[in-house]
Amino acid sequence: MKIEGKAKALAIYVGEFDHWHGKPLYAAIIEKARDRGMAGVSATRGMMGFGANSRIHTTAILRFSEDLPVVIQVFDTPERIELFLTDVEEMVDEGLVVTWDVDVVQYVHSNKQIPAGTAL
Repeated sequence: MKIEGKAKALAIYVGEFDHWHGKPLYAAIIEKARDRGMAGVSATRGMMGFGANSRIHTTAILRFSEDLPVVIQVFDTPERIELFLTDVEEMVDEGLVVTWDVDVVQYVHSNKQIPAGTAL
């Protein structure tokens, strides 16, 4: 998939321990995005944050916290993001979902083959 110029970003803020059909929610969303042929997706684990209930989640040693924030970002054409939102709305029971317009400056990948058995 190649995208350039006007595109859309989607960010999904969930908890690390949120699940969908027995899988971590962030993993399920990434797999669904790949199945749908989305241009790109990443999940990032937060070090500290809070959501609608204002309860702070942190990695600080003296504060034991669970359910750290995870942000899943998806980039694609506006039309494909809008279609994918239907899946996201079904999967996310608690969290924040936002979109915004972006300008893709560069989106390239190598044609190199990944050797068999390489951990990804």
